[in-house]
Amino acid sequence: MINRLLVAAVVLVAAAGGGYWLKNNASSGPADSLPDARIAFALPDLEGNVRELSEWDGTPRLVNFWATWCAPCRREIPLLKKTQSEHGSDKLQVIGVAIDFQEDVVAYAQTAAFNYPILIGQEDAMAAAEMSGMDFVGLPVTMLLSGEGDLIKMHMGEIHEKHISRIIEVLDRMESGEMDLADARNALGKF
Repeated sequence: MINRLLVAAVVLVAAAGGGYWLKNNASSGPADSLPDARIAFALPDLEGNVRELSEWDGTPRLVNFWATWCAPCRREIPLLKKTQSEHGSDKLQVIGVAIDFQEDVVAYAQTAAFNYPILIGQEDAMAAAEMSGMDFVGLPVTMLLSGEGDLIKMHMGEIHEKHISRIIEVLDRMESGEMDLADARNALGKF
């Protein structure tokens, strides 16, 4: 019980500080400040099975870090479901990473009717978010990864339809060979 309260307190403090930070700063640093390392992690899914992010290698991924108690996170879910429905067959795989407790996420998932995989963690999920090289400051946080797992873009704050449209446009240009990773990072720049 104490561990659960401690984790909840840490996440709430980070979220509160993140709200102020997000209001007063850009959504991510310069494109050249993103790490060149590939993003890789493993977390349990809704059924408790450990899933590797590499399971989706070969397809660009939109990895969304969220929590059941986070209002902007919950507002994003319909858009993420729509994105998965429209582009999930081969263009973009949406993956949710809940920084939350397993039982809370499983209960929420019954009403949310996710059409994309949900992975769950607490400290491990926060550590996965920090692989981008940026400090975890609040939720939601979304990473766009190439099919090889390279970080293209990290966005702090709520994702909107205009962001998804721009992401799809850039992914199309990468697929056609018109853009490489550096070009894609620069093209997405700040949302």
